[in-house]
Amino acid sequence: MRDSARLLRRGRAALAAAVAAGLLLAGAAAPPAALASPAGARPGTPVPVQLLSITDLHGYFGDYTTTVPGARAGEPARQVGGGAYLTTHLKQRQAGQRNSILFSAGDDFSGWPNETGWFWNEPTIEYLNSVGLEFSTVGNHEMDRGYEFLRHMDDGTCRWRPDNDICFTDSTGRRFHGADYDYYSGSLVDDRNGKPKMPPYHVEYVSDGHGGRLPVGFVHATTKLMSEEQMSYTPEGFDFLDEADTVNKYAAELRRQGVKAIVAVIHEGFSQEAGAGYDECVNPFGPMYDANARISADVDAIVTGHWHALVNCMLPDPAGNPRPVVEAANHGRLFNEINLQLDPRTGEVLRDRTTSVNHANTQDVTPDPETLRIADYWRAELAKRSNLPAGRVTGDLTRAPGDSAESTMYNVTADAFLWAANKDGKADLAVAMPGILRRDVKYAADPANPADAPGQVLFSEIALGTVYDTGIGVGLVRGDVTGAQLDKLLESQWQQAADGTVTYRQMAVSGNVTYRYDLSRPVGDRVDPGSVRIGGKPLKSRSTYRIATLANNFFAKNATPGFTALFDAGKQDRSLYNGGDALWRYLEKASPVRPPALNRATPVPSS
Repeated sequence: MRDSARLLRRGRAALAAAVAAGLLLAGAAAPPAALASPAGARPGTPVPVQLLSITDLHGYFGDYTTTVPGARAGEPARQVGGGAYLTTHLKQRQAGQRNSILFSAGDDFSGWPNETGWFWNEPTIEYLNSVGLEFSTVGNHEMDRGYEFLRHMDDGTCRWRPDNDICFTDSTGRRFHGADYDYYSGSLVDDRNGKPKMPPYHVEYVSDGHGGRLPVGFVHATTKLMSEEQMSYTPEGFDFLDEADTVNKYAAELRRQGVKAIVAVIHEGFSQEAGAGYDECVNPFGPMYDANARISADVDAIVTGHWHALVNCMLPDPAGNPRPVVEAANHGRLFNEINLQLDPRTGEVLRDRTTSVNHANTQDVTPDPETLRIADYWRAELAKRSNLPAGRVTGDLTRAPGDSAESTMYNVTADAFLWAANKDGKADLAVAMPGILRRDVKYAADPANPADAPGQVLFSEIALGTVYDTGIGVGLVRGDVTGAQLDKLLESQWQQAADGTVTYRQMAVSGNVTYRYDLSRPVGDRVDPGSVRIGGKPLKSRSTYRIATLANNFFAKNATPGFTALFDAGKQDRSLYNGGDALWRYLEKASPVRPPALNRATPVPSS
């Protein structure tokens, strides 16, 4: 039954995409279901529509306990969290509702919990399918590993990763088949033609209680900061348009089709004054608070995400009429409920009857058994994967204290980056920035783990979320730099504070790179450009070199402090590998791995 519903939703999505792409010409006959007067609609009692939404789940559907403040300032904090409790709360709110629509404002996956992250967040899709999620807006983290990864999660395609580490068996014994719901965004566009890559809007139909249906339109947008600040790496060929402009464009399109009730679902956020309750609106601020004044009065409610904020507002639209503008936290701590009342004759939202509330996902209800079963399955799979051999080493791979010297662990990481970058593209060298690694790899077996053995590296030792401080597993990116820019990057290892003190943070280079430095020279001029060799050849300041490293170092917002030389790298493209699986697959292929010699960066002897 759910597969049939999915096919119907995909039909609507295809229609919306066709309209957005201009395939339905102006003046052409629109779809009868969109234009016809609501069949069977009668004057009388308004038609209720319940909108239930979550945002920024990030894969936290397993065991998870945290707190939220009280619903009002001064009320005690509440213990919340956990997918099984969230499922129960959602079912309870839906009970007895003739028209209930459950959706997400984005960042469903790219999660941090190992039971989701170690399986490429496919478990998150299984959970959202199980609760009957009907659609989701594309968040920035849906693009963490590129558009193909989003397509994989949406459509279930198994042709994504180069090492086939994908399409796991779910808790029912079925191979991963993708979301039973659809992803939407009108602001994620092809930068060559400006057309949306995903359907920009769609229509849900609700019962009017008399045998007829009323349309409710949803328009979708993703934070434009994907382009401006690169919170997640935007692959070449994509752009993100202004959220308010996007919403207004497609809200007008829906009105032209005869849809009067319109909801904007935007993966961009806002917040309120510190100390306010989760169901309050005290001195709100942020992008969506500002955008509300620009978003057409045709839009009856705005559901946001991205900021992980707890705020529930009724704000005036440009015509002065109040509408809900809400954000329901993250990780399943809250969910939002908006109740619309539709005029049964026109389908318009009766604004004066609209209500909105943020609900806490408290742990005082019976956890949903189906969600518990799914979570238990993936925890068991996690335990199995933890003990899988991932490679062998002949000695310890260790970091230097404070990353203040060349180290075997960082050198191997740089080598892994270069190997991975050349598996699905081309790179001349790779670098591993200081501060990205949180642990060493030891030769000795873990005495507490019978599955371990001397020299053996288990998957759990180098997997996503274990070895890297980059959290979600930032992807590898390649870009073109000049020899002069590369020299500047090497010089960035020495950073001088205002009081004159100099800090050295070693940046590992791949094994095909060597250079000398002179500590007697001033900061900014310590690397001898004539000593730099890449693949045995001298560095040339005007030549172009393709460099690979973690994506965050190619843009200002999240780069390692002081390392700015990659900001202007040209022809950037993204590898399908991220940092965690690059190291994992490199150790696997290159085993047994010997600790590299510490001779890539050589000091000039003092005179």
